[in-house]
Amino acid sequence: MKELDRVRWRCRRGMLELDIVLQEFVDKHYMRLSETELQQFDTLLNFPDNDLWDMITAKKEIEDIKLRSVLQLLRAD
Repeated sequence: MKELDRVRWRCRRGMLELDIVLQEFVDKHYMRLSETELQQFDTLLNFPDNDLWDMITAKKEIEDIKLRSVLQLLRAD
C-alpha cells in the first residue's frame, strides 16, 4: 500500500487538469498494470507537467514508443 500512496503523491501536480487525469488513471488502472507498464508510468511521471499534458492530450507525440501503451490508457480516460 505504501507504493500506491507514493504514486498518488507523485500524481499531485501543479496543473489541476493533470491531477484529475492522473488520479483517475491510478484509481482505474494502476493495480492492474504489468511491471513493464508500471515502469512506463513511472517514466511518464518524470516528465514536466506541460510536456506530460501535451502528450496526454495528443498535442505532442511521444518519441519513446515503449511508453505508448500506458499513454494510450491515459488518453482513454
